Amino acid sequence: MSFKRLIGTLALGAVIAFPAMADNDPAVETRQGQFKLFIHNFGVLGSMAQGRIDYDAGMAQTAADNLFHLTRHDQSRLWPEGTDSMSIDGTRAKPEIWDNLDDFVSKFGALQDAAEALQGAAGNGLEAMQAAFGPTAGTCQACHQAYREEAS
Repeated sequence: MSFKRLIGTLALGAVIAFPAMADNDPAVETRQGQFKLFIHNFGVLGSMAQGRIDYDAGMAQTAADNLFHLTRHDQSRLWPEGTDSMSIDGTRAKPEIWDNLDDFVSKFGALQDAAEALQGAAGNGLEAMQAAFGPTAGTCQACHQAYREEAS
């Protein structure tokens, strides 16, 4: 997948990702809120990476720092069984998450590692940020392909 297509896919996902809060479940509302923060920060970096806005080292570093810290937030209470798309309305989390929890956790670990690399590169110039942004976005895409329902 090309870099521009990957960014486009992430941007489209940002627009349609959260049509409604899932049956007012606090865990789901919280995880969707966290994903909105991911989208916000990825949007800043993606816009710079694509040249839609000028690269700004401070802004890039802040967004990467935010992503790093978001990936360190304890996820354990945000994914209770029964909060998948087949059990409640308003979520796109596939039931396969709970069937393949070790893989799901592994994919989140890959995001954590990539976010750490992005944090180390984001303020060091556009090319360095782009080189670290692509793999970070790729970790999101890998999880979405396996564990997120398509938007309807």
